[in-house]
Amino acid sequence: MNILTFGPNGSGKGTQGSLVKQKYNLAHIESGGIFREHIGGGTELGKKAKAYIDRGDLVPDDITIPMVLETLKTKGQGGWLLDGFPRNTVQAQKLWEALQAEGIKLDYVIEILLPREIAKNRIMGRRICKNDPNHPNNIFIDAIKPNGDKCRVCGGDLSARSDDQDEAAIGKRHDIYYDTNTGTLAAAYFYKDLAAKGVTKYIELDGEGAINDIKDKLLAQLA
Repeated sequence: MNILTFGPNGSGKGTQGSLVKQKYNLAHIESGGIFREHIGGGTELGKKAKAYIDRGDLVPDDITIPMVLETLKTKGQGGWLLDGFPRNTVQAQKLWEALQAEGIKLDYVIEILLPREIAKNRIMGRRICKNDPNHPNNIFIDAIKPNGDKCRVCGGDLSARSDDQDEAAIGKRHDIYYDTNTGTLAAAYFYKDLAAKGVTKYIELDGEGAINDIKDKLLAQLA
């Protein structure tokens, strides 16, 4: 099973992706990890990408797409869940063309829907447990609201990541994601149009629900 996921920062996309990965034993492939793998491994594509990064330039799609494809073919031989790519309509189309050329089927595209203001609050409300950063604590989500400044799971001390409190940075990331003309949502809609033609399946999930409710609805729609 091969899956592409979309959702703004704060939507719980990573959480749901992890649950799907465990259920179906998929490779959870994140865009940042692809770059780290190729650059750290000294691949030819990685060397080319590093040259652009070292100059402070964006890595062009004709390098990024082959890197993504190579990782899907190696790490994702038993099925994959791709997270964080594509981020715009050009990348969406080029990725689709590359998958088609390699005969790789895209079974599902998942979009987690969440209003922008709620997404921002969820990011700014995240709190990190000193004992276990995977303990869920968020001051804006009732189901996982901490006990004051203590972890709701173990009672450990909590802190907030500095980047979670940077409204300007959050705004820039969301500007890209919520752009329905050329941004990430536009990329998602590219695949939604393909699903309307029957060449893949598109699943929309209400990101405002509880984690387990979203998981149950998602798994019910996956084969």
